[in-house]
Amino acid sequence: MRFDQHTVVLLSRPSNPPDLPPEAIDRVQSTHLAHQAGFVEQGLVLAAGPFLDADDGQLRGFVVFSISPEEVRALYADDPAVRAGLLVARVTSWMVPEGNVRFESVPMSRSMLEEASGD
Repeated sequence: MRFDQHTVVLLSRPSNPPDLPPEAIDRVQSTHLAHQAGFVEQGLVLAAGPFLDADDGQLRGFVVFSISPEEVRALYADDPAVRAGLLVARVTSWMVPEGNVRFESVPMSRSMLEEASGD
């Protein structure tokens, strides 16, 4: 059997994030979304989105990349939410039977305002 290999990022909250005021958290979240959207615009992301109702309240999001784990680790070293200590990016390889998973190209929100509007 042949396999496709993708790089997956699990975004989670650290066990003790910094205590920031809500407006600072909103600013970091908006810059994080813009950073993620840049990956999409570059054609690096196959799929991405937040987790809802997870058993583990620490899990925040999931991203599937078309590039190597080393390249993804370098990208997340510059992510504003990771640098601020609000998110941790756990990077791994994911193998699925060849052709078993397909990804459609869809836009990603660049800001909290865009996310809230649903556009």
